[in-house]
This record gives sequence, C-alpha cells and structure tokens, in this order.
Amino acid sequence: MPLNFDPPLLNSANPWASTKEDLQALYDCSFTGAVTVRTSLLRGFQESPNIHQHVLFDINDGCTHPRDSNEGLKPATTSLNTLGYSPIKTSIYLQWIYEIIHSSNSAQQEPATSHTNGPVKQKKPFIISIIGAPDEVVENYTYICNWAEAYDVQLLVEINLSCPNIQGQPPPAYDGKALSRYFEGLENYVDVTRQGRAGALRLGIKIPPYTHQSQFDTLGNTLYDSARRRQDKHHDRPIVSFITATNTLGGCLILDQDTDHPALSSSSGTGIGGLAGAALHPIALGTVKTLRDMLDIPRDMLDTDHKLLQIDIIGVGGVSDSASYRRMRSVGAGAVAVGTALGARGLNVFEEIAKGVAN
Repeated sequence: MPLNFDPPLLNSANPWASTKEDLQALYDCSFTGAVTVRTSLLRGFQESPNIHQHVLFDINDGCTHPRDSNEGLKPATTSLNTLGYSPIKTSIYLQWIYEIIHSSNSAQQEPATSHTNGPVKQKKPFIISIIGAPDEVVENYTYICNWAEAYDVQLLVEINLSCPNIQGQPPPAYDGKALSRYFEGLENYVDVTRQGRAGALRLGIKIPPYTHQSQFDTLGNTLYDSARRRQDKHHDRPIVSFITATNTLGGCLILDQDTDHPALSSSSGTGIGGLAGAALHPIALGTVKTLRDMLDIPRDMLDTDHKLLQIDIIGVGGVSDSASYRRMRSVGAGAVAVGTALGARGLNVFEEIAKGVAN
C-alpha cells in the first residue's frame, strides 16, 4: 500500500527532529508531507554530550574545521555522528505531537481522557521511530497503537534496526535471526493480541546501507518468511508496510583539520561513527534500487511474494536538491527523506527541493 504522503518529501529520524520546536517547524512546513521523530526508546536513552556528537563538513575537504568562524567555506554536504538515540522518551514525543496538532488548529488544550473535545484535523502524519530489544519494541508499539487509537492521531511506526553507534549491539538489520525475532514478536501482537482488529498502526523498518548481495538476501528471506506466516493465518499483507533506506554508514572517521585527531568523541573512544549526506548518496541509491527490484520480483508462483510488492520505500541518503530527489524516486523510492541537508541548511531545503521538482 503506497504511503501517499503529499508531497512525498519528509525528514528522516535525525538530530534535527529532536525537540518540540523541531517537530513543530517540520509540521508547519508547507513542503513536507510527513514528519519523522528522532528514534526514541520507551524508557529513554541516556545521552552524554561528551560522547554522543555530530559534525557537519564538506566531503571534498576530508576534515572538519570551525565552520561558523570561517567565511567562504563551502556549504556542509556531509555529516558524521556518534549519536545513540533520543534522550526523549516515546511518551513525551506523543504528548508533544498532540500539542503540536492542536496548537496548529488554534485549540490550546491538554490531552483529555476521552474524545469529549472531538477530532481535530491533522495536516500530515507523524512517523514515530523506535528501537529497543524485541520485547521492548513490541511493548512500545503496543503503547503507541493504544495511544493513537485513544486520541485519534494519524501515526506510522518505524523500527530503527540500523544504528551503527551502539557499542556491543550491531544493527539487527544485518542479522536474519535478529530480524526474525522482531518480526515474530510484532506479528504475534498484531495477529494474536489484537486479532486483526483496527488500531494496529502501519509498521516500517529502517535499514543500514547494504554493500553485499547476501545482506539483501537475508532481508528478503526474512520478509518472505514473515509474509508466509501471515498468509498461513489468512492475513493479506506483510507485517512490514514500508522500509526506510538507508541509515548512516558505520565505521567512518573524520579528522580535525588542525590536530589530525578524531573530530568527534564516541562511546568506544575512537571517534568512529555513522556517515551521512552527499558521501552516502551512491550507496543509498544502490540500496534502494536493489531493494525495490528484490521486492518486485516473485520468487515462486505463490501469492506470498506478490504481497511484498505492497511494501513501499522511503529513500534516504544524500538528498539535498531536486536532482538528488529525482534520482532517489527514479530507483524506486515512494517517498524521499532528508537528513544532513536539513541540519546544514534548515527548513528551506524542503522548499528548494519541492520548487525544483515542480519546475
């Protein structure tokens, strides 16, 4: 089922979608069709500014320098981060979303315990990006579904299975067994606990850049097995509704221009983190293209694989102008998200992309 964002342009889950002010501005922007919230945990993440950091730079420089004190520097095109997840709990984000929707409709009020205030028109959906262990994700997803049903708010949920910066916890999207644990837990909640009734929100997964065919095969096999399990229970669509591709590329390092030391700190002490922006664009395009082709080609004569055609893709990685937006759409992205360019250039980047596409 297509995502049908209008326009099909939004932000990714990133540091510039962390605060209530960030989310309000993205929601009020006429050139975004949805708003993604920075990845959160049910009980919050302990963020330390001495460890969890990010930096913007121009990829052609190969190093960083104090951008705000050097006039004439090239605009930042790329970012590196050693961040974990948002320090804001999911429940706080949901309260902010309620307040943002209502304040935008000139109805300043706190959440009620019933529908006595009546529905309020929502301009665009929010995507709640979450992560945790499989049981924590199911608990958080359950909480979000119940909250959205109680307050009549249009939400989607993205499971971020791709952060490269959590020491001792490799991205689950590289591991078929880890992926299966998430899918099976979510299937059990949607199909058994809720028994298919309304209120289960559309689910997506966020994956890291894939650089080898075996990684696509692992994801494809896991999606196929999930679709088969759901088909056996007479459900007509996969548990995964969309895939966000891609997150940052781990294992990257940027040095300070003056010292040749790592520009960032990190939990490992190496300053190695996740790369995003212009440098990631070719890998992101390749991931989206290969993923779309994989989802579109049936494996056998069963109807199962045709159900994978229903999975949409949000393309992320180095999109900063109308040309890169068009490239991402041309390889199969149903919608396109912006991260680093938002941090480097602000909300104007969405208007520039939208107007460039229209011309």
